[in-house]
Amino acid sequence: MTFASLGLSTPLLRAVGDKGYETPSPIQLQAIPAVLSGRDIMAAAQTGTGKTAGFTLPLLQRLSEGCHCARPWSLVVLRSIRR
Repeated sequence: MTFASLGLSTPLLRAVGDKGYETPSPIQLQAIPAVLSGRDIMAAAQTGTGKTAGFTLPLLQRLSEGCHCARPWSLVVLRSIRR
């Protein structure tokens, strides 16, 4: 498999290629599609296996695409008024 087959955008694929990475690691193969689809993940792998890129690359892509939130954000501010 390649990074392109995981659904990453062209700018991210270029950045990955510029850094010399050609094929995703096993943890990246599992994490990238999951994060791109909006699922939460919890992963464990040995140091140096690409965990950080496994969740950072798809997060960067989602941020660059804008928010496609299932529900809008809301904020409730409560303030007590003393008399």
